[in-house]
Amino acid sequence: MPPYRFAEKEQDQMARITLGMGSSHSPALLMEPEAWLARAGHDDVHIHALFDHEGKRVSYEQLLADADPSILKEIDMDKLWERHRTNQQAVAKMKSILAEANPDVVLIIGDDHKEVFQEDNMPAISIYWGEKLPYKPQGMMKWKYAADLRAEDWYPQEEKEYPVANGLAERLIGQLMEQDFDVAHSHHYNPEQGMSHSFGYVYYKMMGETPIPIIPVSINTYYPPNQITPARAFKLGQALREAVESWPEEINVTIIATGGLSHFVVDEAFDRHFLDIMENGTVEEHAALPREKLQSGNSEFRCWSALAGAVQPMQMELIDYVPCYRSPAGTGCAMAFAVWR
Repeated sequence: MPPYRFAEKEQDQMARITLGMGSSHSPALLMEPEAWLARAGHDDVHIHALFDHEGKRVSYEQLLADADPSILKEIDMDKLWERHRTNQQAVAKMKSILAEANPDVVLIIGDDHKEVFQEDNMPAISIYWGEKLPYKPQGMMKWKYAADLRAEDWYPQEEKEYPVANGLAERLIGQLMEQDFDVAHSHHYNPEQGMSHSFGYVYYKMMGETPIPIIPVSINTYYPPNQITPARAFKLGQALREAVESWPEEINVTIIATGGLSHFVVDEAFDRHFLDIMENGTVEEHAALPREKLQSGNSEFRCWSALAGAVQPMQMELIDYVPCYRSPAGTGCAMAFAVWR
């Protein structure tokens, strides 16, 4: 078991959640603007499920035909580079805040993009409790863009293993079961499987060279018919906090949710409304989020809803919000970075 600081048997020495963090994990945070445009020209046109601001499924051509011409100003190369620099400043600040907090354990709430789970088994909630979490450069984390685009900041292209707080993860599974959450679990992955980039992003961009043991909590946000609801996600966060605060070990815990905000169509008004809910909202307000607008990339708002339940009554500080358009159709990803202390 990892070398946690175990408490003496005093009632006032318990595990504490000392920091909450919400961060986008978009691939755009690991690539320069020229690659944003390449991603738009291929993935947004041919691969991504696009939903307009009303939550209606549309094609790229439909979205382009209805787009405000002023969006062209948003993809001016100077504007893209300005937003890239802003993103990198926010990423650096989040990394610095995590390092300063120096937690013993990081509980990460992320979603899978069929990097681990497939249509033969797609759990709504799953926790990994093996000793090491395998990383493989596959799926989203495998560089697939042109050779003339800078790849130095992209995910590592060699396999690794990262530490898991496996004893606490196993305990958490049982505690959530006692609170009526039916949790799937993985003690190991099959040889071809590796972690979701929801977790890879935290290891690589927020922890760097000194990885902290994590508890990986995966929720299904993307894939019907068993997507976790925003209200259920919020209540899961509450249960996570209750469980952590019952642990007798004298450890500091950081909770991180990754994903979002709006993509693959940028929706600034919806993002701002959601950030207001994250700061002051109740479970009822999370439950009232329009489900038709929480599909595709927007589905990852659910990870933040789980975080909201876990960080009450801590105070939110918005580090930055950066709407990163990348096509004249208004596609892209809006980045958000926030902490709770």
